[in-house]
Parts: sequence; structure tokens; C-alpha cells
Amino acid sequence: MEEVLTESCLPLKLFSRGKVRDVYDLGDKLLIVSTDRLSAFDVVLPDGIPHKGEALNRLSAYWFEKLRKVFPNHLVDVIDQRTMLVKKTKPIKIEFVIRGYLYGAAWENYRLGKPVSGIELPKGLDKASKLPEPILTPTTKAEAGHDMEIMKKDVVKKLGKDVTDQIEKASVKLYEHVSKKAEANGIIVADTKFEFGFYGEEPMLIDEIFTPDSSRFWPLDGYEVGKDQYSFDKQYVRDYLIRIKWNKKPPAPTLLKEIISQTSKRYIECYEKLTGRKF
Repeated sequence: MEEVLTESCLPLKLFSRGKVRDVYDLGDKLLIVSTDRLSAFDVVLPDGIPHKGEALNRLSAYWFEKLRKVFPNHLVDVIDQRTMLVKKTKPIKIEFVIRGYLYGAAWENYRLGKPVSGIELPKGLDKASKLPEPILTPTTKAEAGHDMEIMKKDVVKKLGKDVTDQIEKASVKLYEHVSKKAEANGIIVADTKFEFGFYGEEPMLIDEIFTPDSSRFWPLDGYEVGKDQYSFDKQYVRDYLIRIKWNKKPPAPTLLKEIISQTSKRYIECYEKLTGRKF
């Protein structure tokens, strides 16, 4: 069995340790190591997922390279399969979620008659319906615990209208660009989240983009409105944790070997379908 990287032990100054990534300080740049750790419901699980870190790092690097002309990003160089060198920015503590389909928390609000991040959606939509146009549903970026839904006006208060509009337009453009390419490869990008940081005075795309950890990916040939969707992302693990009635509080339960194996396969399959490259 291959070794699962769940902790990094590089002889460098640790800048931060997130749920999934270890970040090392190199002065004006950062070294980001994507581990095999997996979080669900904002809790890190005790089991790593083999090859997950490689899939995340390689997918992010692929999209960063492809999308440079759409919006600037922090990638400097890819060091190895799970490590990248990036520019150091001042992170914006907001996650910019773009939704093209009605699912997850957005669907739960909608079916209860509530607006989604302050946005009133048309009546008559069903679970997994495609939205008339992509919408921005930002959330707080919590260091611990759950992220909380906020509205665009809250983002404007924090960043100002010009920067907020710039980020929203970039997020929608990035989403639409990749959605078109993904659908040509048989994958629906139901929603995705972006993170940005200031590099000097200008916002820059950072963290990860269009990976199974930051996006909902569905197979196009299995898509059906009104039903739960097969997912290439970690929803497979979330569904298992819901079935066993975990209370979503630490400590998280261990995963069955079959769940770990199938999740690993989904990360690899997602990489291959999106990029057209062998893993």
C-alpha cells in the first residue's frame, strides 16, 4: 500500500497549516504542499485519501496555467506532484462561491422559501436545476468551525464596490470558461469557490481552483433534475458520514477501506476527465 501523506515535515518555517494544505514561508513567496488529508463538514478526518494531494495540486496547477489570461493568479512554479511555489499575498477572508446549479445549502434555503445570499431566485426550480445565470453566494472563511453565508453588500462593506465588482466579474468569467470546457469533457461544474488575495493593491486568484475539494463536479451523462447527483467530489464521503449519523463534531469517525478506495478513484478520475491527461 502506498504511503499516505497526512503530515508534512519539511525543514522550513511553517507559515500555516490548513485542513488540507501545509504552507511554508520563503520570504516573499510561499511553498504550498497539498496533503492527503480530507475534511468534511469543516472537520479533518482521521484517514487520508491516497493520491488526493497530488490530484488537487496537479489540477490547480493545470487551471492556473490555462486561466492566466482570464485573471492573474499566484502560481510561480510547480515543484513536484503535490507542491507549488506561489507569490505571497494578503488573503481576503472571504470565499467567493459561484453557483450555476441549485444544490447543497442553496437548495435547502430555496425549498424553505428563503433567498440565497440575499438573491431571490425564480419560482418553480427543483433540486439540481440549472440557474438562469451563475450567482455569487459568498461565505466567511472560518479558521475553525463552519463558514457562514454572507451577502454581496457585506463584501462591499469590507472590500469596496470596485474590488467586489472586479472579483465577481472575474469569478463568473472563470466559472463560465471552465464550465464550457468541462462539459465538452462530460463534466458539469455545478458550483465552485474561489479565494483571492491582494498582491500589492491588486486582487489575485490564490489557493486552489476547480478541484474536487473546491467544486461540485457531476457526470453530464448521469445528470437528472430533481435528484441527488453522482459526484466526483468529496460529497461521496459526506453522504457516508450522514448515513452513519455522525454529529459533524470532532472527533470524526474513521472511514471504511471501501470509502477511502472509492474516494481516491474519484479524485483520479476527475483529474483525467477534466484535463484529458493520464494521472
